[in-house]
Amino acid sequence: MTDAATIAWDDAILPFQLDASDMRGRVARLDETLDTILGQHAYPDTVSEQVAQAVLLTAMIGQTLKLRWKLSLQIRGDGPIRLIATDYYAPGKDGEPATLRAYASYDADRLEANAPGFPQIGKGMFAIIIDQGQGMQPYQGITPLAGGSLAACAETYFAQSEQLPTRFVLAAARQVEEAGETWRGGGIMVQHMPPAGSHVTGEEGSGEGGLLDASDLVSGDAEEDWNRVTTLLETTELTELVGPHVTPDRLLVRLFHEETPRVFDAQPVAFGCGCSAAKVVQTMSIYSSKDVEKMTTEDGKVTADCQFCGAHYELPPEVLGFEADPAAAEAAAEAAKPTWPGRPA
Repeated sequence: MTDAATIAWDDAILPFQLDASDMRGRVARLDETLDTILGQHAYPDTVSEQVAQAVLLTAMIGQTLKLRWKLSLQIRGDGPIRLIATDYYAPGKDGEPATLRAYASYDADRLEANAPGFPQIGKGMFAIIIDQGQGMQPYQGITPLAGGSLAACAETYFAQSEQLPTRFVLAAARQVEEAGETWRGGGIMVQHMPPAGSHVTGEEGSGEGGLLDASDLVSGDAEEDWNRVTTLLETTELTELVGPHVTPDRLLVRLFHEETPRVFDAQPVAFGCGCSAAKVVQTMSIYSSKDVEKMTTEDGKVTADCQFCGAHYELPPEVLGFEADPAAAEAAAEAAKPTWPGRPA
C-alpha cells in the first residue's frame, strides 16, 4: 500500500477499496494523456467529449489487466458518430506507465455540432476485447448500447456480461490555461464484489430492453451498501474530477470517509501508439503482387495512415505482399520512418 500524499496525480489511475461495504474501485485523472489523444485529431467538441469519456472508461477498466495484456473498447452505432475505438496497453514491467490511444469515425454532414453527443451514436453495440498475448484467444464481450451515456453503457455491460454491480461517474472539459486550451478528464468507478457462488439466472432484468441492471444483482445488506455508496458517489462535482486542486485521495476521503477507504499503488498512464512500418508490412502480407500494384500511388509508393495517431508510412511496393522477399521487407520496414502531415517537424 502507498502513502497517498506521495503520489503524483496527473495521468494516473488510483485503485481503492471500501472495507466497510466490500466494494472496490478506481479513480482516474487524465491530463496531458487526454489532451494528447484528442490533439491527434480535429474532432468537433461533441465528438471529443464522447472520445474522452470512452478513454476514461478504458483507463479504469484496463487498470486491472496483467502485464503486457491489452484491453480495447469499441462503440459502434448507426448515428453520425459511427465508431469510437480505444486501446489500453498494460505496462511491460511493474512501475512503467500503461499507454492509451483512441480515435473516432463520424459523419460530419449528419453531425449536429451543438447537440449532445451520446444520442448521435444511435443504436449499436458496446464491446470490450481483452488480448492476453500471442497464442491466446482474445476474450470479447458485447452488449447493446443502453442508457443515456457511455457510462450507463459500461454499467449495463458489467451487469449483463459480468454480473457485477458497477457505477461510473465521468467528466471531461476543455480548460483555458496559460499555455492555451487543454483537455482534462477524470472519473470514478465503484464495483460491488458479489458473494461466492452468486449468479442471476432470470430471463429479463429491469434495465433498458430487459437487460440486467445493478439493482437486479444486489439484495439485503448488499443492496443497502450499494445504495448508500452510489448516493455518495453522485455528489461528486465536476471540478473535483477535472480540476487539479482536489487530489484523488482527498476526494475519496470526502466521499467515502465512513466506508473506510484504502488506496493502493497508483498506475501511471501516458499516450502511446503501437503502429509501425513493420505492422504495415505484416498487414500487407496477405496480398498478391497484383493487389499491391493496385494500391500503389503515382509516385510509386504504397501508403498507410494510422487512424489513432495520424502517422503516415510510405513503402516501396516490391517489398510488400506474400510474394515479396522477407529479408527485403524487414529491411524496408526498419528504414521507413513515419511522418505526421500537418504537424511541425
